[in-house]
Amino acid sequence: MEIGKPLPGWSLASIFNDEVPQKDEFVGKPLLILFFYLGCPGCLGRAIPFANRIVVERGVSIQVLGIHTNYAGPEYSPEEMAAARDEFYIRFPIFYDTGISATFHDYKGAGTPHWILVNADGIVVDSIFGSDPNRALLRLDYHLIEMLGEI
Repeated sequence: MEIGKPLPGWSLASIFNDEVPQKDEFVGKPLLILFFYLGCPGCLGRAIPFANRIVVERGVSIQVLGIHTNYAGPEYSPEEMAAARDEFYIRFPIFYDTGISATFHDYKGAGTPHWILVNADGIVVDSIFGSDPNRALLRLDYHLIEMLGEI
């Protein structure tokens, strides 16, 4: 995956028997991808709430997709994922990354949370690792404001 290039394909699996989307289904509206892991405190405390806020405040203008990656530990069961979805009020579709975190590695994830921002044409415009300690969410928010013309 490279900034300025089309978003590569992904390898996802359903958690809740939802049909796995194809990346081309997201063309036409910007897409924010969140790689997260339920064992990651930054994901639970900052990234998921931030992604939920994006859905609530900007859901008409941007799509959000969560990819649960297990690069750092064991996989969580669908029942555990459902409990987390309810506990953290996850308001965006979430899917498992397959294999040994195939999509996470293909997208050059640096850890969790990791964000990929894609424009309406399917071109990767940003890749940001982290949450508040490195000001990732602030940078991401500014990029969204610019991309969506909210200035």
